[in-house]
Amino acid sequence: MFEAYSPFGPGSRTVPPGPRSLAAMSEHDFRVRISEDGPYELVGTPPLVRTAQVETEFGEPIGWEEPTPIDVRGAPDLCRCGTSSRKPFCDASHETNGFDGTEVADRRPTAERAKALHGHDVVLRDDRELCTHAGHCADRFTDVWELIRRTSDPAVRERLQRMVELCPSGRLSHAPADDAPSVEPVYEPSVAVIRDGPLWVRGGIPVESSDGTTYEVRNRMTLCRCGHSSNKPFCDGTHKDIGFRDD
Repeated sequence: MFEAYSPFGPGSRTVPPGPRSLAAMSEHDFRVRISEDGPYELVGTPPLVRTAQVETEFGEPIGWEEPTPIDVRGAPDLCRCGTSSRKPFCDASHETNGFDGTEVADRRPTAERAKALHGHDVVLRDDRELCTHAGHCADRFTDVWELIRRTSDPAVRERLQRMVELCPSGRLSHAPADDAPSVEPVYEPSVAVIRDGPLWVRGGIPVESSDGTTYEVRNRMTLCRCGHSSNKPFCDGTHKDIGFRDD
């Protein structure tokens, strides 16, 4: 029987956007500002926490560790080049290591890119541009693209929904129908430092480009901090290929 750890704490559930809109989640005026070829600036000092994937003995991601707060003073800058000696904070290494932080990600809304896959009482939305290769979408036996075909079984449908909701980048989401909003996990606005991985921006915190424009505000997104993503500022999973480590 499949059982995933909840990333939201015991008893928490997911709800569709509605009364708790993205605008409401951003009421604290938090923001992540990207500097040109430099770090991420946390504006308004959103909560900064650490977390890591929970895995089975076979290395399959099945959830997230409970977040632990990181002590923050003032308006911190977070490393984006991957070589800081005091990760996750910036130590100005980008000024001497030739870091190229050019932002190349597609700025269209995810709704214009996402592919819709239809199951029974559920639509799986898949925006491959946002994939960070976290791996919550599959295990040794199956994946969400296979499960969507078997969602007439309520247990299978629930399993798919839980796997999708664990996706940190928002590549995957689900909805009850084509014309319905995606069902999203409820997050308090925060920035989570994933162990040996990207920054996980949660709860509708806006991300501002170095040119001053704001990317589509989303409930969950992952920002590169290894310095080598080909989809900057977003993570594309390259940190795994290059063996990026926090220490």
